[in-house]
Amino acid sequence: MVALISLYYSGSSPRPGEISLAHRGVLFLDELPEFQRRVLEVLREPMETGEISISRAARQVTFPARFQVVAAMNPCPCGYSGHPTMECQCTPQQVMRYRSRISGPLLDRFDLHVEVPVQAGGVLLGAGETGESSASVRERVLRARARQSERGVLNAALAGKALHEASHLNAESEKLLSGAMEKLGLSARALHRILRVARTLADLDDQPAVTRNYLMEALGYRQLDRQQGQSSVVSA
Repeated sequence: MVALISLYYSGSSPRPGEISLAHRGVLFLDELPEFQRRVLEVLREPMETGEISISRAARQVTFPARFQVVAAMNPCPCGYSGHPTMECQCTPQQVMRYRSRISGPLLDRFDLHVEVPVQAGGVLLGAGETGESSASVRERVLRARARQSERGVLNAALAGKALHEASHLNAESEKLLSGAMEKLGLSARALHRILRVARTLADLDDQPAVTRNYLMEALGYRQLDRQQGQSSVVSA
């Protein structure tokens, strides 16, 4: 109950908890399945509405809670499921119980499901090729954000007709998205999140339309395969 109170609100007289304190910022949840399920389910409302409502005996209070959720988890309780050299000590039932602590509706609200594979020592120590610099990434992000602002609203706030119009999908892309929804059993919420991610990928490349390759990449981020390393999930 303590974890629920600190995340949701503070004290007998409702005051902002961690959810509201993260407003306009990032809420990071490490070892996601280790949280009580009822604590995690509290996140569903603010992740959709950007607000958190608290009902007490005397009154109801609504706090702002528009934040980005970043969460991390291991593939199993011991952490070695799918590891290339270490043997997992968990039974299939233990792995299933561990992963089932995160409900489908909650996971559906995360835009990106990213598998982080085990890294070799040389990679962690900085040996080998270097990636794109943070300064370069920042410039691309600023250009993409400016492009979104020119459309009147950031991609995270796009919905319905506005989202469809901003995507400029052709017949091939619409067919791909429709087929993926049926084949993968995607919800309407997931479909919209995929389209927003694809729109953002196109913006990062300074492209006016969401084409097949951006949709395929966005769909790939929805297929979380927790077989190796640590997984991370990120909300809009």
